Amino acid sequence: MLSASGALSLAGDHSAARPSRKPSKKVSELINKQDQPKVSARLKDVITQDNSYVIVSISKQRAYVMVDGEAYIDTPISSGKRAGMTPTGKFKVTEKDADHRSSIYGNFVDSKGRVVRGGVSLKVDSAPAGTHYVGAPMAFFCRFNGAIGMHVGILPGYPASHGCVRLPEHIAPLIYEKVKVGTPVEVQP
Repeated sequence: MLSASGALSLAGDHSAARPSRKPSKKVSELINKQDQPKVSARLKDVITQDNSYVIVSISKQRAYVMVDGEAYIDTPISSGKRAGMTPTGKFKVTEKDADHRSSIYGNFVDSKGRVVRGGVSLKVDSAPAGTHYVGAPMAFFCRFNGAIGMHVGILPGYPASHGCVRLPEHIAPLIYEKVKVGTPVEVQP
């Protein structure tokens, strides 16, 4: 608004009325801290690829490798970031690959293996000239439903994957060792 002298003035002084801000919480405080994995030493020699089965609980963000109704492994997971991305139901392990790489998510790299563009999706992104696609590592992959499986991954404390069941790095090899193609996997809501 222009005053009589022609100078620009603001209608009212709003600077004194600003509310004070509360300090932001650290990200680590916002992440749901999960209990550490538990492995039963008592069941180590009892469980085999022939008598094991897996239960994944989406609501608890836990996976259990079971034998005779007891948990050999009880571990935190990270499942699909949106409802339905990790489908619920009864499945079986259909493939095991210790050195699996994603066919959808990864990086575009140059001829020397340097990442030119990271975190890409082949469904969305196009390769820059002179690059090729390298899939994200999914170590100790156990496929159980189409493209969905269990594998080593980042566990932020909440559902964050594209549908797979992410496992701690030191637990995934133990699960891989105790399941086989045909092992039952039940994913519960």
